Amino acid sequence: MRYKITVEYDGTDLLGWQWQPDGNSAQGFLESALRNAFERFIAKDVSNGALVWGAGRTDAGVHALAQVAHFDLDLDIEDWKMREALNANLRDLEAPVSVVNVEKVNEDFHARFSAKGRGYIYRILNRRAPSVLLKNRVWWVPVPLDVEKMRQASKCLLGKHDFTSFRAAACQAKSPIKTLDKLDIVQNGEEILFEVEARSFLHHQVRNFVGTLKMVGDDQFEIDDVQRILEAKDRKQAGVTAPACGLYLSKVWY
Repeated sequence: MRYKITVEYDGTDLLGWQWQPDGNSAQGFLESALRNAFERFIAKDVSNGALVWGAGRTDAGVHALAQVAHFDLDLDIEDWKMREALNANLRDLEAPVSVVNVEKVNEDFHARFSAKGRGYIYRILNRRAPSVLLKNRVWWVPVPLDVEKMRQASKCLLGKHDFTSFRAAACQAKSPIKTLDKLDIVQNGEEILFEVEARSFLHHQVRNFVGTLKMVGDDQFEIDDVQRILEAKDRKQAGVTAPACGLYLSKVWY
């Protein structure tokens, strides 16, 4: 039986989604919870490999509102009972991870390879005073940002491009060419939200977008500089990489 789960997690003290030998991860906590609850129902052919497959590999410090994953068990129980069992074990592990939803799916469903798109939200807190309540949840930028200027600069990033200038050096993607479907910048009081959607992303692509556009907003770059940076195909031409704490995997669709 294949189960699809929707997961939220606080990435502050995690090394990311993917299991790591030297620290905690969202995948690691979920696999531990699953083994603790249902060890005897795990198929032998996966017992020594990855048990939980995620839709995307978030980096250390990045959060998730709706990460999607799947796993297989030789067990058929009600969805809500699976959710409760996993969350009980996650609490015992003191994991910053919660299973929000569980549903049974066909065996041809794959959390990663069946996904048609992914959405991220990036949060900037733009005010002079730092926040105690939003620490590790937003990028605090104390200097004023020109949101309209940032919106104008972002338009050239939409569509299909070679995004080498916004790609991390360690990126393992075969091609830097991606299609960006959405990049909306919304101001909500003291917060500035970046809503970004695409089928898939390069390593650090969203954070490099935000870091560059932030530098447009505080006049370190001009609007036309973003087009120049895009065409340069050179990471050194772009702006800083925004910190991980402001980034959230917000949705995956199939």
